[in-house]
Amino acid sequence: MYERRRIKRRHLIYYLQVFDNDTDTLIGHLVDITSEGIMLISEDPIPMNKTYNLKMMLPSRMGGRESWIFEAESRWSQKDINPDFYDIGFLLREVDRHSLRVIEDLIQGFGFQD
Repeated sequence: MYERRRIKRRHLIYYLQVFDNDTDTLIGHLVDITSEGIMLISEDPIPMNKTYNLKMMLPSRMGGRESWIFEAESRWSQKDINPDFYDIGFLLREVDRHSLRVIEDLIQGFGFQD
């Protein structure tokens, strides 16, 4: 499985949809996010160690942005506590300033506060 993370996972109050941007296929729903990676819950397993061009649909309250397009590499997958689903971990690739802003806005606006 993926090595120990250095940044605390942030769970969101919405399970935002995440699509393969090349095929427009729903990959899964966002469970948690950090500046280094995301975890999705999905009905289907996906190949590991593959880089995906992903598109996340953003909440309407995010200042006019409808989606966020980014690259991420699938790093691990395991059955969810509900055996009908899979938990899938992705490492974000080349996180630019725009991507960091989206991540910060998601955590600030829609994250569970500790």
